[in-house]
Amino acid sequence: MIEIRYHDAEGFFMHDVRPVELREAEVRMIDQRQLPEKLVYVDAKDARETAEAIRAMVVRGAPAIALAGAFGFYLEASRHISESADKLEEVLVKAHALLLASRPTAVNLSFALTRMMNTFHTLALREVRVDEIVRGLRAEALALQAEDEVACRQIGEHLLTLYEEGMGVLTHCNTGGLATSRYGTALAGFYLAKERGMALRVYADETRPYLQGSRLTAWELQQAGVDVTVICDNMAAAVMAQGLARAVVVGADRIAANGDTANKIGTMGLAILARHFGIPFYVAAPVSTIDPRTPTGAEIPIETRPEDELTVIRGARIAPVGVAAYNPAFDVTPSDLITAIITEIGIYRAPYAFSH
Repeated sequence: MIEIRYHDAEGFFMHDVRPVELREAEVRMIDQRQLPEKLVYVDAKDARETAEAIRAMVVRGAPAIALAGAFGFYLEASRHISESADKLEEVLVKAHALLLASRPTAVNLSFALTRMMNTFHTLALREVRVDEIVRGLRAEALALQAEDEVACRQIGEHLLTLYEEGMGVLTHCNTGGLATSRYGTALAGFYLAKERGMALRVYADETRPYLQGSRLTAWELQQAGVDVTVICDNMAAAVMAQGLARAVVVGADRIAANGDTANKIGTMGLAILARHFGIPFYVAAPVSTIDPRTPTGAEIPIETRPEDELTVIRGARIAPVGVAAYNPAFDVTPSDLITAIITEIGIYRAPYAFSH
């Protein structure tokens, strides 16, 4: 097992601390497995440790995973600054493959790593020194972070146009500052509403089996003073039937060209319920989540997680020893169940037809 260093964190405000941060010689990540009981950081110093942190769910959320991947890619380059450009390329090709394999469903990781590799090739073709290439890779990784922060705020601005004062909104999994560079995607509208004195009530379902909703979403919204109520996943229909939730907003890990959307397992069920109760179902994600090369949701690879994530909670077994468990991390919501897809550049409505 790779040794990853932990650091106690003192004081925390969601808008002041980045869940993924590139430091001088490591990428520092909030260990989201430890929340909400305690807040600690994990340091990874190269591509291998970064990939392990991604696989182990230290960091999660498609945009945050992408940033961690870009930072890990840069760190690997920085460790080979004395090599030739040709040798560095061999190292980075391996780092690219290692990081890309860490979480297969979210396309943002592929997008970020492609940007990083393209930056390397552009600089290498100019025949600049290897140390200049490494500095260029650091600048590109930080540019990805800055762009994500701007994109998240713009997504929030667009989401605000869809909400009304006092309405209840149901959200799934965690799509806030912990999952991005800042603000979040589906949660960004709630943060901006809070800033502007607009009252919204958020219903965060627990999001079995990893409990990202009850552990992470509820925690960070509470930190920001947003009105949030936790519900069990199987309470969603009742909350909609009672009129408590008048809209559903979720994030995305990959959006196919036709609008089919892969997101945390359980998302498709919420979309079906929203259609039944006649309330809008919104997907909020940066354009980097849209994958025009994937025609429909049928072509999106779905990651299957370890069985014990489903049968064990915080060390306590909740299913019989030896029983089989099926644990897909994502499902695909058909585009015809999606009211609108909200990105930083605007709001898209059906029929969806995304292209390069």
